[in-house]
Amino acid sequence: MNTGLRITTFAAVLAATFGTAYGVGQGIGPVVADSPPKHEDEHTRPAPRPEEDGAHARHETPPAGGLQISEDGYTLDLETPSVTSGQRTDLRFTVRDGSGRAVTAYQREHDKELHLIVASRDLVTYRHLHPARAADGTWSTPVDLPTAGAYRVFADFTPAKKDARNLTLGADLAASGPYRPEKLPPASTTARSDGYEVELAGTLRPGRASELKLTVSRGGKAVRDLQPYLGAYGHLVALRSGDLAYLHVHPNGEPGDGKTRPGPDISFTATAPSAGPYRLFLDFKHDGKVHTAAFTVRAGGAAAAEPGTPQGHSGDGHGH
Repeated sequence: MNTGLRITTFAAVLAATFGTAYGVGQGIGPVVADSPPKHEDEHTRPAPRPEEDGAHARHETPPAGGLQISEDGYTLDLETPSVTSGQRTDLRFTVRDGSGRAVTAYQREHDKELHLIVASRDLVTYRHLHPARAADGTWSTPVDLPTAGAYRVFADFTPAKKDARNLTLGADLAASGPYRPEKLPPASTTARSDGYEVELAGTLRPGRASELKLTVSRGGKAVRDLQPYLGAYGHLVALRSGDLAYLHVHPNGEPGDGKTRPGPDISFTATAPSAGPYRLFLDFKHDGKVHTAAFTVRAGGAAAAEPGTPQGHSGDGHGH
């Protein structure tokens, strides 16, 4: 996880199981050096500042993350390729190096060695989980997926190796049970979650750095006392509709830097790899609980490219 943006996605393995169906689900939940490093890899390098004339400077579009199960000699070995929807299951996986050995040493980023995201193909269900690692390198975490369908698992980590870069590897996960396809929720600049309202301002642009600002309120009053969560006041994950290309972004600024306030605004700088619809998931902490607000946006257009009702989630299923 980082101070910039990243992206990830899909494999066609589950197509045979679910036909043309994409995974479904409703509800979402929240899903690493002892001093959080600021990643400067191609997924999360801070974007250039807008020029004085208001235009955003162009720069090389970051590659999509999570589209591969193997990269730079590392492979995500998902030992639990299928689960039963509606049942709590222990999800197990291992990251292996080029020799097939389990990786047991990682850099700590935002309080964790590895961050795990599970998302349904239709981008309705989202889980940000924090798995535990055994001494032999096996990771595990309980997961409860609400509906049947095709899901994608994303492991976001940096090996504890000189010159190692941050990686996001992806693998497919099947959830069995009665299947009902869902459409991508309509675009909206407002999301409601657990009694909170989050407003999105800004435009996601393909190939251009742009600012996205999210403002948190509750009961009509601005929330000015957000709590640090994994070393930040907010975490933003973007997934591209269609292939689930993955982009993980952290806000501009961090707690304790002398200039970043604990709300109500959380600012991110983002660059989309292509035009089209994306699903944004914001995790934030207040009153001791983590909440998630979700938005559908379209890169290359306004944040709300089409009319839509406010999207919200119950906030259940957050991993801690």
